Amino acid sequence: MKVWFITGASRGFGALITEKVLAQGDAVVATSRSIKAITDRFGSPKNLLALPLDVTREDQAIAAAKAAIEHFGKIDVLLNNAGFGLLGAVEEATEAEVEAVYKTNVFGVLNVTRAVLPYMRKAKSGRILNISSIGGYRGAAGFGVYSSTKFAVEGLSEALHAELMPLNIYVTVVEPGYFRTDFLDVTSLSTSPVQISDYDATVGKVRRAALELNHSQPGDPSKLASVLVSFIDTPNPPVRLPLGSDTVAAIEKKHIEDAEIIAKWRETSISTDF
Repeated sequence: MKVWFITGASRGFGALITEKVLAQGDAVVATSRSIKAITDRFGSPKNLLALPLDVTREDQAIAAAKAAIEHFGKIDVLLNNAGFGLLGAVEEATEAEVEAVYKTNVFGVLNVTRAVLPYMRKAKSGRILNISSIGGYRGAAGFGVYSSTKFAVEGLSEALHAELMPLNIYVTVVEPGYFRTDFLDVTSLSTSPVQISDYDATVGKVRRAALELNHSQPGDPSKLASVLVSFIDTPNPPVRLPLGSDTVAAIEKKHIEDAEIIAKWRETSISTDF
């Protein structure tokens, strides 16, 4: 029996993955700011341990990891799923908005990962999945601050992948595109109230598109959950896993654009060496 530790387990990807893991007989330490939201959805099966966790609180992350070990004896899989979006131009975002999204999306991942790693290192075994986004691979107007948090998750994941692989602990950063979850709802996406008219053709366009796209996204979240549950058994997993046709298209487009930059600026780029 594998033991999963999942943050943000009460809704979205976290809830769907929790549901599938429980159904196949594995155990889940399901964490959320609200335990009631977890038990209301999943009940109280023996293979479920619902724990309160605000990922921005390091003390709560340490306590939750300890409780998971005391209850199940191990943690095989850590899914850092908790997070939220921020829509707005970089200039429009306030200091408080930026700080809030970084506390959850970046420092939350750090808090929980650091809390769980001592147990995985002792067991010389483990899998860590960090939920990023296509926004963690390429930035876009309207999602600059949010993308910067996911860029941070990508960098952390790549470093962790290199640091932990010799210890038989494998890290993969997951890059979903637009999936039909509640990500574009107000429960998951904060929108800067400040709107500067000069950005209407760029950020304003994204705001309007987000309203039209909400609950019409191309990605099937149930399929993503199934992929990730089975992915855990993949030997030598990759450092990143793009999911969604829109993600694949965006990555391919960026590769072409970057190749064009290198081709055009190669001589300048290499001219700075001694």
